[in-house]
Amino acid sequence: MKLGRIARSALKALSYPDLNIKKNYKSYRQIIRLTHVHFLRPFYTIWDHKVDGGDHEIPVRIFSPKKEGEYPILLFFHGGGWVTGDIDSYNKVCANLAKHTGHMVVSVDYRLAPEHKFPAGLEDCYRVAREIFLDNGLLNVHSRDITLIGDSAGGNLAAALSLLAKQRGEFMPERQILIYPATYFDHSEQSPFDSVRENGTGYLLTSKRINDYLDLYKNSDDDLQNPCFAPLLAPDLSGQPKTLIITAELDPLRDEGEAYGRRLKQAGVPVKVHRIPEALHGFFSLPPTFPQVKRCYQLINDFLEEVAQRGKEQDAPQGE
Repeated sequence: MKLGRIARSALKALSYPDLNIKKNYKSYRQIIRLTHVHFLRPFYTIWDHKVDGGDHEIPVRIFSPKKEGEYPILLFFHGGGWVTGDIDSYNKVCANLAKHTGHMVVSVDYRLAPEHKFPAGLEDCYRVAREIFLDNGLLNVHSRDITLIGDSAGGNLAAALSLLAKQRGEFMPERQILIYPATYFDHSEQSPFDSVRENGTGYLLTSKRINDYLDLYKNSDDDLQNPCFAPLLAPDLSGQPKTLIITAELDPLRDEGEAYGRRLKQAGVPVKVHRIPEALHGFFSLPPTFPQVKRCYQLINDFLEEVAQRGKEQDAPQGE
């Protein structure tokens, strides 16, 4: 399916020079920072917070809708292949999330590879989640009103965090939103997924770049078989949160995200999977006026409203 001229031009603007990520990841980070400068503070309620990470602090940025009040939380993990991206480069995305969902968005600035390899970034995300889930008074939000959400590598981290939470038993998210998540470890020609071969070249995210990101993220080849590295490998997905998975038609990660949804369904987890037509990897960073992004927000809000309504019905006294 062909993209429209305007959509193609906008999506091309999200791409960057085809640098060798392994050798030039620091330069790539700078490019992203320079091309994602947005001055939001005069228009949104934003404040920064730090979470104790043991031997380091984990910065988080909190975006609240304009009107005063108590809001449910979207705990957000940014994309960037676990190597690039930060809370500054995702200011626009998170501000739009707060505005268009009516939720408070908590964006996590987890440590990046290759300086901090797997599972460092995941552990940062877990520590932030643990603080928010176990201390309802911190942001005046009950744990049942917290939703995990992430795009690409951030979708991987959200799914992995839910697996880790079940394993450790300290808290358990009730819902998660995974936007074109990375869930598998092989993006070579031997991949079991057709989308890697169909969409692995010529688009914003190539299969080679995904493999480079994975090489920078992993500590050893043993990590490739770890479900917290590649959630699709989890032997048991029962008890995972209610899940919304959104994939992009022209994305090499499309099929593995949808396969994760099928695995969740087989395990008895309530899950919805939607493929956005004519969309490339990274489309969620476009303005909400674009049709693909607008559709994405419709799906997110429908999912959030449905689970919120279900929670109210469960909480209602019998006989009402």
